[in-house]
Amino acid sequence: MILKTRLFTPGPTPLLPAAQFAMAAADIHHRTPEFRAIFSRVLAQLKDFVGTTNDVIVLSSSGTGAMEASVSNLTSPGDRVLVLSAGKFGERWAGLAKAFGCQVDLVSAPYGETFSLDAVKAALRLETRVVFMQATETSTGARHCLGRVAKLLKEDNSEALLVVDAITGLGTTHIDMDRLGIDVLIGGSQKAVMIPPGLSYLAISQRAWDRMESSYNPRYYFDLRKERKNSKNGESAYTPSVALIAALGAALDYIAHQAATPENPAGDLVAGRKKLVENAETIAAMTRAAVAALGMKLFSPTCPAAAATAVIAPDGVDSSVVVKELKSRFGAIIANGQGEMKGKIFRIAHLGYFDYLDTIALIGALEQVIAKSFPSPAFAFGNGLIAAQKVFAERSPTAAADACCCAKK
Repeated sequence: MILKTRLFTPGPTPLLPAAQFAMAAADIHHRTPEFRAIFSRVLAQLKDFVGTTNDVIVLSSSGTGAMEASVSNLTSPGDRVLVLSAGKFGERWAGLAKAFGCQVDLVSAPYGETFSLDAVKAALRLETRVVFMQATETSTGARHCLGRVAKLLKEDNSEALLVVDAITGLGTTHIDMDRLGIDVLIGGSQKAVMIPPGLSYLAISQRAWDRMESSYNPRYYFDLRKERKNSKNGESAYTPSVALIAALGAALDYIAHQAATPENPAGDLVAGRKKLVENAETIAAMTRAAVAALGMKLFSPTCPAAAATAVIAPDGVDSSVVVKELKSRFGAIIANGQGEMKGKIFRIAHLGYFDYLDTIALIGALEQVIAKSFPSPAFAFGNGLIAAQKVFAERSPTAAADACCCAKK
């Protein structure tokens, strides 16, 4: 059979064709009026995409570069910070904070779960300078209680800044930065905005800009104040990734166009962002229903993210078998578990340029892998597909209301 490679990984994700065309045509110099016009427009669009009136900074780096920039620009050696962690990327926050000399308090939860609000409240101190967390933990397929953490900081009148890695949360969870009161919100290019790796972006509140003036950890390339100064003129402080910025503009145009009307044929980016989230929520729900119908268990059943679904491999089966079989037989590339979860779970992504047909195809391929590699007496072809079809048929376009899967305790 012909194999058509399809990415079902939570980054990189499938590329938007319009973005690929924009990259191919981006043969321009970055210190020209042509590029300045593109860059200024992209910065304005990103404000709508994350829900802010604050300045947004774009860096030529992966999302980890933006995470490091938020630590180096907002803290000083010896500062006490609070990290909320329940997976590999929460652990990355702790590692970054320690690398810059911070005293790290940690609220952790087991992989596959989220932390309790009571534990967060108990860990907050008067001297806590920053709270670092994920919106979704991609390594486990869990969604965290971002809205409730933000509300807690407000109610406590905390001086702590809230810094959120929303690299897989943006475009899969309804996040409005200003409404929630987030101080730094981080996104990445290879996720829901459907372009290749290489760009990260940070939306930054005025409180966070003010904090930078009194923090003194070293920074040079990742000095956000330099980037802010240059961005006002439509430029970056250093050589930007011209092609990726052009691609990002095309992707944001595409997202806006999903909400096009006869009265507004160009669409609306805020409304388009909501449709992007609803799409991810729907195909994630389809996938979860299919997994259950096929006799498998979710790894994060109480707080599932729409960015990716993490599935526990059947007893006695290494999840690598599922990953390898889907790739070798069907050209479908999914993700194994990370760190201690490698071989125990596999992850199927839903963020960005995925649709109904992609989801149905992946579920059908998964049924084939189960039938060949670890069949059970209860297995029957079509069980997963039927469950997914029912979810799609029953799910309303507005079913993905503000989702926040928080531990109630």
